[in-house]
Amino acid sequence: MLTVMGEALVDVLSGGIAAPQAYVGGSPMNVAVGLARLGHPVSFVGRYGDDEYGRMIHEHLRSNDVQEVLAPDALPTSTAHGTLDPVGAATYEFDMVWDLSAFDPATSNALADSQLVHTGSIATVLQPGAATVLAAIERARPHATISYDPNVRPSFVTHHAEAVEQFERFVALSDVVRASDSDLQWLYPERSVEESVKAWLALGPAMVVATYGSGGSRGVVAAGEAEAKAPVVDVADTVGAGDSYMSALLSALVDRELVGAARREALHALTPGQLGEVLGYATRAAAVTVSRPGANPPHRAEIS
Repeated sequence: MLTVMGEALVDVLSGGIAAPQAYVGGSPMNVAVGLARLGHPVSFVGRYGDDEYGRMIHEHLRSNDVQEVLAPDALPTSTAHGTLDPVGAATYEFDMVWDLSAFDPATSNALADSQLVHTGSIATVLQPGAATVLAAIERARPHATISYDPNVRPSFVTHHAEAVEQFERFVALSDVVRASDSDLQWLYPERSVEESVKAWLALGPAMVVATYGSGGSRGVVAAGEAEAKAPVVDVADTVGAGDSYMSALLSALVDRELVGAARREALHALTPGQLGEVLGYATRAAAVTVSRPGANPPHRAEIS
């Protein structure tokens, strides 16, 4: 079993001449769906309300065979109103509720049974839920691989230095980390993306990967570096591309039997050649997603 913790929300996207469209989203939830579509059993720890948008999220998770850990609550479902620019990138305004008071990491069977636990994005910075996520990751690390995608949303950051400290706290607990080049540039404007990737690797992960949109991706492990070029595709929008990349990256590690605390040493011993194969698979998954609207990750056959 794999477990994903984080926000689920509804993206309301507008731009161009089309009427606004509502899509189920949220970076961690997209990763959960992406892993399920790639054939992995997945449980999802997130919240949504008992309302119309919440029912959209529930149906999306159910139809993709993602097991839900928490029931709907009485608070409103979170939303993100996005505006697409001419190249399909979105900027967002959020109406966000992030409270996991119904979840106890100490008694969660989903957490205890998981070989891999993934988190990231707003869920790791917005209180009060972020404290619960951190406690869950600390509890899972002795038996599970931990993966993390900061997916930085500056609108949720009040103090830059405190945010950097919070992100680095999760990086230090993680085995696999992915960040976009824009994430790393925002967090560390004084140094290059490549320098930031290596600095994060020094905090403890086995693998740190930076994605560059149409520029592909580059990763680093203890034994060296690798990169993967992005396929050329017609872009519908870039919503959920990083999440599809993350789910495929993790799927490739599961396929290679490199998850679970017992495989941590083997994961740290990954060669640049093996890293390149994993990056290539993840990059192809992201290319499928950008070719169609919304956060719509591929099934395994579509990547092959």
